[in-house]
Order: sequence, then structure tokens, then C-alpha cells
Amino acid sequence: MKMKSILVLWPSFLVAGILNSLFFTLFDPLELMLGSEPLFDSRVVAYSCGFFICWLFAGLSSGLTLFFERDRSEINRYCPVDFNHAPQEDKQAHLAH
Repeated sequence: MKMKSILVLWPSFLVAGILNSLFFTLFDPLELMLGSEPLFDSRVVAYSCGFFICWLFAGLSSGLTLFFERDRSEINRYCPVDFNHAPQEDKQAHLAH
């Protein structure tokens, strides 16, 4: 579980940093408005909120990729039956009849 969380969190952290940098290169955080009110009081709060929002979406994307990457045995709890070697219990029950 620890390894899988690293596989999700580390790439999403890097992507969040890049996206946050690109977004705030184009837009000034103090000019972002919601209605007629400014969305953020300071740039540091805007950068922090933007980073964590980007990290959340990038983490969800990486997590979904890891979720859909599973093989059929993990998804269906598939347990193949080996028909070449019958279990001992079945042989003994068959001989008793």
C-alpha cells in the first residue's frame, strides 16, 4: 500500500507544481474575482490553494490510472482451476462411490 501511494502522490505532486506555475504565470491571483469580491486576500494563499487543488486533481488522475491498471485476478479475485491435477479430496470421494 505504501508503494502504491508513492506511485500516486509523487507524480501528482510534480504535475501540480507545473500546473500551478503555469496557471499563475498567466493569471494574477489578486485579480481573480467571484462575483464582485476578490477570491483571495493574498498571493500566498492563492498559490497554496491552487497548488492543493491541482494536486488533488492530479492525484485523482494518477489514482484512477493505478486503479484501472489492475489485472483480472485483482479485479475478479480470479482463481484458475488446474484440471490436470485434481485435488486429493475429490479423488478419495470419487473412489468411495
